[in-house]
Amino acid sequence: MHDAQPLILTLVGGLVLAFIFGMAAHRLKLPALAGYLLAGVVAGPFTPGYVANAHLAQELAELGVILLMFGVGLHFSLKDLLEVKAVAIPGALVQMAVTTVMGMGLGWALDWPLAQGFVFGLALSVASTVVLLRALEERHLFETSRGRIAVGWLIVEDLAMVLALVLLPALASVGSPEQAESSRSLWVTIAITLGKVGLFVALMLIVGKRFIPWLLKFVAYSGSRELFRLAVLAIALGIAFGAAHLFGVSFELGAFLAGMMMGESKLAQQAAEDTLPLRDAFAVLFFVSIGMLFNWHVLLEHPLTVLAAFLIITLGKGLVAYVIVRAFGRPKRTAMTIGISLAQIGEFSFILAGLGVSLGFLSGPARDILLAAAIVSILVNPLMFKWLDRLREEPASEPVTDIPFVVTGLAGHVVVVGYGRVGRATVQDLRAAGRQVLVVDVVDERVAELRAQGVEAVLGQASGDDVLDVLNLPGAAALIVTIPDPFEAGEVVRVARAKHPGLFIVARAHDAEPAVHLATQGASEVVMAETETGRAMVALLPAAG
Repeated sequence: MHDAQPLILTLVGGLVLAFIFGMAAHRLKLPALAGYLLAGVVAGPFTPGYVANAHLAQELAELGVILLMFGVGLHFSLKDLLEVKAVAIPGALVQMAVTTVMGMGLGWALDWPLAQGFVFGLALSVASTVVLLRALEERHLFETSRGRIAVGWLIVEDLAMVLALVLLPALASVGSPEQAESSRSLWVTIAITLGKVGLFVALMLIVGKRFIPWLLKFVAYSGSRELFRLAVLAIALGIAFGAAHLFGVSFELGAFLAGMMMGESKLAQQAAEDTLPLRDAFAVLFFVSIGMLFNWHVLLEHPLTVLAAFLIITLGKGLVAYVIVRAFGRPKRTAMTIGISLAQIGEFSFILAGLGVSLGFLSGPARDILLAAAIVSILVNPLMFKWLDRLREEPASEPVTDIPFVVTGLAGHVVVVGYGRVGRATVQDLRAAGRQVLVVDVVDERVAELRAQGVEAVLGQASGDDVLDVLNLPGAAALIVTIPDPFEAGEVVRVARAKHPGLFIVARAHDAEPAVHLATQGASEVVMAETETGRAMVALLPAAG
């Protein structure tokens, strides 16, 4: 009975194991994705006990990648990508070329055939979409120049890998007795692939840019929240599927462009919020599916080769990206962010490795070495980002946001955490009322904007001790937390309350459940938008009688 339900068994097993090991990792103060990867190892074929369906797990993980890229596209515009094209396009291509050569060098040292070294090096050159985007999302970097360069870089890599996956079968026939014919076929394949990609992008920019926002608006007029959510998912998944099967474009690029076009709608923010739970759940399954591929025997059989591949991915590729970004005159911190973002490999590398094995380009042991190095790089990448987060920014390299933490001299002030839409309005009202304000935000451009206006602002996570210690919370009149995410806001409230029991803390919530969570964490007052809107509407009514 249960064997006849592999989809349900894989979905339930993956999520339950991910939750158990993710919680264990959190308790041990390790990145949650370490727990997700371990859950995949436990569910994989190389450990005893329960074995999930690897093929289904990878397809479910693909949904997570699609939804993640769709969500990123919602926050991007064509203008954002064009602003970074001068860095992202040549940077990605040069970095991929240099990393591929490094991989070929390792293959040469191991006496691998040239073709195997080439495919191995190419697989090392492309970063994981999920790992990179989750790191940027956790640090709210999408709206920064660093985030835009990283995403632009990722899109270029995506396009290059689409071309590589199409060309590898054609390359397999080069060297045969019909070599001249194969060479002509190769150029024809390149032309057709580029033509399909160009046609798809043109259709999205000309037709999709108008049709998708119109359709979303049309569905919103129905008044059904359920239909609206269904429309968002149908657009994201439908366009991703169509891009892959009609135009030969990757699911990821199709979903990203669908998100960009939907971002033209005023309902884009609501679309992003509605897809967030599914996006997070399926992104977790991505890490589980990677863990299932891990054959731990390769660490015993080829430890030095795995180490060499790992060093190419992290140090080699990261250093190349750093040098390229610096060569374009970008600040050190931007270069370090891009370098660390790319210091891992993932889904496209696995697809390329699988195709390489099927075509005879890559041996089984070489694939296992690649997978092992990939998993270790994914585990280490969050630690590299944590190291970057702790670095003191150098004033000469970055804008005014990058200065060491200094204890504020303000007293009787209001500390506002978050400078998004709500935070911006709150700060404006406080300043209009003559109150002193100190703002904490993780986006450097926002902090720079505030300081240019003469408002004291701190760049960093408000729940961190290094940030809290400079806010003079004992002397503050109040702490206002405007962050929309209830868990992130709850952590700020919890830490602030633990350090300063008498502090008056106000937080925001979308509905009753997050409001209860924030109150439990220690908020003095919780403001719900819907409740306050209702009160304001009642206050506008004329007096009875």
